[in-house]
Amino acid sequence: MSADFEGNDKDAVVTQQVLDVIDSYGFKKEGAYNLRLNGLAVCHGDSRHIKIVPKEDRQGIDIYISGEAKEEQVHIPVVMTEEGVDIVYNDFYIGEDSDVTIVAGCGIHNCGVDTSKHDGIHTFYIGKNAKVKYIERHYGEGDGNGENIMNPETIVHLEEGASMEMETTQIKGIDSTVRKTGGDLKDNASLEIREKIMTHGKQYAKTDFVVDLNGKGCSANVVSRSVARDQSRQEFFSTINGNNECKGHSECDAIIMDSASVSASPKLTANNIDANLIHEAAIGKIAGEQLIKLMTLGLTEAEAEEQIINGFLK
Repeated sequence: MSADFEGNDKDAVVTQQVLDVIDSYGFKKEGAYNLRLNGLAVCHGDSRHIKIVPKEDRQGIDIYISGEAKEEQVHIPVVMTEEGVDIVYNDFYIGEDSDVTIVAGCGIHNCGVDTSKHDGIHTFYIGKNAKVKYIERHYGEGDGNGENIMNPETIVHLEEGASMEMETTQIKGIDSTVRKTGGDLKDNASLEIREKIMTHGKQYAKTDFVVDLNGKGCSANVVSRSVARDQSRQEFFSTINGNNECKGHSECDAIIMDSASVSASPKLTANNIDANLIHEAAIGKIAGEQLIKLMTLGLTEAEAEEQIINGFLK
């Protein structure tokens, strides 16, 4: 369903095409939404339980989600079709006992020779027993020579009994990214992070997770899956601090291909005798027997590789 953007037909088509990639639910001018296009909020709407307010002191928005919100959605995508730098600060105030899905993400369409860069800084204040699902996709395209750069930062504060499930995906067209994610959890809160990344060419991706398990009975699960192709480079850092009776798990699985480079540096610190912390890391090439099995079914080697990668990142 088209969102019917204002402007010339070409710009509207490009914007819609990028939105179709970064918003898996389908962006619509319905309910609570805010579309940022080339550094400006071009359309916005509130719902009964979700209010979006532009910041007065800097670029960005404040999103207020009432505790009465149940199984509701808010969409806040960013699209860049022009070169330049866009820095935005979005703060989320999520009421007690609410249940909401937040669909974010950024897409860059760069046909020029200069850099397009977006830095999105998101801070979440999640109330007691609230339930949040956060989906963020990053994507780049265009036939220009300019670089596409994204440096997202996400900070999550979880009150007692609150939970957050975070899905982040970057699979195409981003030349350089440094992703920082931090979380602090109170009693019985939970944080689930699932990251998917694919790099190619000479692209670079770094992720850095820091989670403080402060509350009794809280838990965190950080899982990263990535594929590095060509001469691309990836770095994974994960720090989980167990400061109370808690459970923490960190996992990094990577497929390395061609002349790529991948490093994983998980770190665990237990500051309480009842902290239960685990980390796992595995980096390797596609197993030859997997390729042979698929090729006996009629696939070419390239087709077999793609099928394995798609299944791995699913």
